[in-house]
Amino acid sequence: MSQQIYSFTLRRAWGVIAGWLLLFLFISVPSHGQNQKYEMRGAWVATVFKLDWPLSVFDPPSVQKADMATLFDELSASGINAIFFQIRSESDAMYASPFEPWSRHLTGLQGRAPDPFYDPLQTAIDLAHERGMELHAWMNPFRAVAQTGAYSIASDHVSTAHPEWIIEINSIKIINPGIPEATQYIVDVVTDIVTRYEVDGIHFDDYFYPYPPNMMLLEDDDEYTQFGAGYLNIADWRRDNINFFVGDVYSAIKDVDESVKFGISPFGIWKDGVPAGISGLSSYDVLFADATAWLEEELVDYLVPQLYWPFGGAQDFEALAEWWVEQADGIHIYPGIAAYKVDAATADSSRYAASEIPLQIEFSRATAGIEGNVFFRARNLGPAANLGLTDALSNGYYSTKAFSPPMLYADVGSPNAPENFSASQDAGSLRLTWETPSAGFAAANKFGVYRVRSDAVIPNSTEMTNDPANLLSITWNLEYFDTEALEVGARYYYAVTAVTANSIEGPETGLVDIMYFDTDVESLPQSRSLSSLGVFPNPASSRVNLELELEQSAVVSIRIFDMLGREVANLLDGSRHMSRGLLRRDWNLSDTSGNRLPAGAYYIVAQTEYQRLTRSVVILR
Repeated sequence: MSQQIYSFTLRRAWGVIAGWLLLFLFISVPSHGQNQKYEMRGAWVATVFKLDWPLSVFDPPSVQKADMATLFDELSASGINAIFFQIRSESDAMYASPFEPWSRHLTGLQGRAPDPFYDPLQTAIDLAHERGMELHAWMNPFRAVAQTGAYSIASDHVSTAHPEWIIEINSIKIINPGIPEATQYIVDVVTDIVTRYEVDGIHFDDYFYPYPPNMMLLEDDDEYTQFGAGYLNIADWRRDNINFFVGDVYSAIKDVDESVKFGISPFGIWKDGVPAGISGLSSYDVLFADATAWLEEELVDYLVPQLYWPFGGAQDFEALAEWWVEQADGIHIYPGIAAYKVDAATADSSRYAASEIPLQIEFSRATAGIEGNVFFRARNLGPAANLGLTDALSNGYYSTKAFSPPMLYADVGSPNAPENFSASQDAGSLRLTWETPSAGFAAANKFGVYRVRSDAVIPNSTEMTNDPANLLSITWNLEYFDTEALEVGARYYYAVTAVTANSIEGPETGLVDIMYFDTDVESLPQSRSLSSLGVFPNPASSRVNLELELEQSAVVSIRIFDMLGREVANLLDGSRHMSRGLLRRDWNLSDTSGNRLPAGAYYIVAQTEYQRLTRSVVILR
């Protein structure tokens, strides 16, 4: 595994260098103020025992899908931007799996498909993306049977098909992490999901080896004898079983799609007594989960330590959160927050004060290395009686939209701006359309839609898109319908940006401005002066030909910028009107002083008063 770990570390190191350059040019570094443009705002959706969804295994698919849509609407209204949707709780499936049977928590009987058929995971992805939220597939890796003898087991369930892989302790069964064929089976399940579904992430909870009272004794002694050569004790072997498994899952995900994130939500206490003053169950010694090893070997993209305790006491939220950040060394930490502890159903003895979770959010925002939070559970947000938490989120902390935070150790390439952006008025809404940008340094995964009202002054498009208050929507589609009640006779400006799966945002389109009327729309003709910008050859070694399509006469500038945002060449200074048609320019790859530019990546920016097109170009040696 050493070579594998080295390659991960090298890629992350280069990612940090490139990330700072691109972030400097295109996006604002996340701040810790009230309105943030980049922040994890997640919620776990538990799909077992009617906790969050589905509300009943007896409901027909049409009702289950409607309930899911309502739940996602409520989460979106609360400001959530990432859903952690449970799809595998007992080596079963909330999706059409070729490996495992349908979950009993969906239809009431393990192995029984929904009738009429639908796929809950695909439905969840579609509903989340329609609402501007990421969808992370939440899986329990090793639990096989939650309670033996309590329900019917499907004939193709892993506990039936491979009883030799199963450990039974008291009333539960788990897949033995010490058997290589068994862990490879789970890796194959993960690979299948990432291959067939457009999930934004794969997420594991904290069930590795079992919790008390089902603690491991010598149930895997035979496997330790067979596979544990070189280990001083069985505990170290068990921890390495989990470490190697986590590394294998990480590699399998990235081999299919580098952009899919992989994260784990470990129990909030690593070891009893760490940090000083903390006491509680030791995940290192009981669950054999050494999360510090995953961080040190860079086998996860993020961790969500379950910090389900208040400030102060033997499980102090502040001390634990700071300790996790120190171990992460830049890898994202999103403390898990116990939203259920402000729910009306929580016993008074353990219920939080109304101020507790707001203070935890504020602490998270004020602590470098913490990039957001994830709430357990979904039904404790939305319309729940939760001591005002939903109002605090929707009207305060999460009152503006946010992208998930960019990871500087992942792919930090930037996309180009979307193309052919236009607007028109349909009945009751304004319709915005655009096309996927031509290839930049990275592919577009989704889009940010911005709007500002300005009746007299044309806004600065960069300032407009840097302000999260103007972020109207995050969408995976190539169109957006603005259905808000706009003021008749007011002028609204719109812009769209392309955003990667890692939340690296490219340059904005040129502004489109619209005078809103009840039945008609007036669009300024200047808003569509630029149609396309062609750059070829690309990469280039000696010359570049530029072709700019002008839909009408306009004042045009064409400038070249390096990766630090410095202007290095000016091909057209914008001093006069250019006629409608095809404008061509030939560039010999020289800077403003006539010297050949060094090899590397540059940006070509063609701009009028109302619009800007940006293309990347690579100069070879």
